[in-house]
Amino acid sequence: MRYDELEAAILQLVMAAGEDELRAFGLETVTRLVQGELLDTVWDRELDEDAWEALASARENVRTADADELRAQLERIDAGIRADGDLDNALLIVITALEHWTTYLEEGRREELYELALRSVEEVDMEVPADLDDFLATPEMAAEYERIRRLLTAGLTPPFPAAT
Repeated sequence: MRYDELEAAILQLVMAAGEDELRAFGLETVTRLVQGELLDTVWDRELDEDAWEALASARENVRTADADELRAQLERIDAGIRADGDLDNALLIVITALEHWTTYLEEGRREELYELALRSVEEVDMEVPADLDDFLATPEMAAEYERIRRLLTAGLTPPFPAAT
């Protein structure tokens, strides 16, 4: 499956999913992205101290915080970015994952969860680079697509895009 086909398949899954599946997918995905080891190699100088504290709070409370709480943390993070438009990719994935989840909670837009799914794919691609012509060739990427598909189709009946 080429990357553009993967994007289209994920979009189709997000648009067909029920509200319960969307919420479960979003919560599991944002939790996976912000609780993972992505930030282990990020330099402290990327953010000021208050922004790091806000990020730690958002990561710790992402499963229970409401949109207002997360938005307040994101504003603190944004105010404390020290990098001049060149954030570490791992840090960028974590912050944008929080942003997509927060905006989904605020507005209920499915597109935010589509973007969250793409951040999740990007995170796997950072660990195990994928071939653009056969994006699901690695076991890790195939497993990530299967995780996305499984969560978004839990309440649906086939057919839905399978990994090829």
